[in-house]
Amino acid sequence: MNIEHFLHKSTANWMQGEGQYDDIVMSTRIRLARNLMDFRFPRAFSEEEAMQIDKAVSNVLIDADEEQQSQFSYFSLHDMPVLQRQVLVEKHLISPQLADKVKAGSVLLSDDESISVMINEEDHIRIQCLQPGLQLAKAYENAEQIDRLLERHLPYAFDDTFGYLTSCPTNTGTGLRASIMMHLPALTMTNQIGSLISTMPRLGMVVRGMYGEGTESVGNYYQISNQITLGKSEKDILADLKSVTEQIIQKETEARTALMEHASIALADRLNRSLGTLLYARILTSEEAANCLSNVRLGIYLGIIQNIPVFVLNECMLYMQPGFLQQHAGTTLQANERDVYRASLLRERLQCNRELKKGQFDEEGEDSYDV
Repeated sequence: MNIEHFLHKSTANWMQGEGQYDDIVMSTRIRLARNLMDFRFPRAFSEEEAMQIDKAVSNVLIDADEEQQSQFSYFSLHDMPVLQRQVLVEKHLISPQLADKVKAGSVLLSDDESISVMINEEDHIRIQCLQPGLQLAKAYENAEQIDRLLERHLPYAFDDTFGYLTSCPTNTGTGLRASIMMHLPALTMTNQIGSLISTMPRLGMVVRGMYGEGTESVGNYYQISNQITLGKSEKDILADLKSVTEQIIQKETEARTALMEHASIALADRLNRSLGTLLYARILTSEEAANCLSNVRLGIYLGIIQNIPVFVLNECMLYMQPGFLQQHAGTTLQANERDVYRASLLRERLQCNRELKKGQFDEEGEDSYDV
């Protein structure tokens, strides 16, 4: 497939599925860091070495279709405009770090966008697998399948004492980084999120923003991941993360229940005002759009806002990003122009679905659209 297939899709196929606790857990991500033997790490390798690694990894995945369920499309970042790289970052298909590796970096993407294999990022190979909701076992199984395929054909840099060798010592060992993207608006509204984040390091976890290391939380989305990869087995890492995630889910559920019991009118007012802003605003900053979409998502799962499909909100979370906005517009937009275009795009998308759902319910003899 060509790159346009991935750039213009508003949501990945995997995002339209359902997963456990998907009212709170947006997605599960497994990332495995690997390096090839006899090559220097990307921070020190030559351009010739980078090309050799790129060819070796991509050939295995493209030529081994009969050995795997997923088929991959290969893209070199050297041939890709800045805007296209930005859109891939916004869709979580590549990391911000890989987007900067113009000369050496490339990526292989599965058709449904649930798997991406980044080449020559911080390590020679970064295998990333995504699943909706809380699905650590499934995501790890998919990543392990790709990992085993590559290891059958390529010699990994591995030490009997330290495990898989990586550019950064924090990834050495299993090379496994498991992440859970969580939507935690109630904990944020009740001022509990700060204390929760501060306890994570003591549990061996780290909290990051939507786009990983070095990014801040947007729209009450928080990425929880393991901090330790050395000295623990993959099984223990996944079990610990699942346990912590389920505790956070319980706290968020309790906070949502408390808000409904003690501040239901104020909560309904806040959530519906956010919907009104999205439906009628003419200027929307990315921060305001993210916060409003967060409130509407909460309203849907609490039953306060009805008849807006959640997948539409997933699309809108992508639509609001600066790269996707400009890709959709087909031109470069200044910050103030993006705010106007963002409001127009989200307004159109939500109002379109509002009318569709209203017509559907009217035909079925049910109540019209309620908020």
